[in-house]
Amino acid sequence: MHNNPVIEKLVGRPRLTIVLVHGRTLTPAYMDALAERLALQDVRYVFPAADGNSWYPKTLFASLAENQPALDAAIAQYETVISGLLDEGAPLGRIVIGGFSQGACLTAEYLSRHPRRFGAALLWTGGLIGPAGRTWPPQPALQGLPVYLSTSKVDPFVPASRVTETANWLKASGALPELDIFETREHMVSDEEIDRGRRIVAALMVAG
Repeated sequence: MHNNPVIEKLVGRPRLTIVLVHGRTLTPAYMDALAERLALQDVRYVFPAADGNSWYPKTLFASLAENQPALDAAIAQYETVISGLLDEGAPLGRIVIGGFSQGACLTAEYLSRHPRRFGAALLWTGGLIGPAGRTWPPQPALQGLPVYLSTSKVDPFVPASRVTETANWLKASGALPELDIFETREHMVSDEEIDRGRRIVAALMVAG
C-alpha cells in the first residue's frame, strides 16, 4: 500500500491547488523543484509520495496484472488525495493534477478511472497505462479539460506512440489536449515544457 504522508507547500495566498506526482526512482523533492521552475504565485502544491519511490513495478506497457496490487493501490492513494482536497472545500475547477514520467502515466490512468473536470492536467512525459491493444472508453466527464502532454521521439520509457494515443483518447472524451513531441529531448522536463505548463495554469488563474 502507498500510505506515505503527503508533502505540501504554500506559495502566497493559494487561489488554486496543484497536485504533482513524482516518477519512478524520484521523490516529492523532484516535483518541488519543478514547482519552483513553474514560478507561480498563490498556489498550494501537493506532492504525494510512493513507497520505494515507485508507483508500480513494471513498465507502462506491462499487463495490468503484472503491475498489481501496486497500481490499484497507487490509484486509490491518488483518489484519497483528491477526495481530501474536495472535502476541505477546494473547488474541483481550481485543482490541477499532473506529474512526470511514471507520475504522469499514473495521472493519465487516474483520469481514465476517476474522470472529473479538473482545472487542468499536466502530463510531462506520460500516457495511459496498459499493454499494446488496450482500449480506454471515452469519458465525457473530461469535456473541456485542458491537458498538456509531452514526450520525445527518443524517450526510453514513454514512447511518442502512447502519448499520441493518450491525446487521441482525451480528444474523444471532449478534453482539450495540447501535445508536444520533441525530436531529441532527454528524459526530463525541458524549459519549454515548464513554460507550457505555466501558461495553462496562468490561464486558469485568469479565468478564475
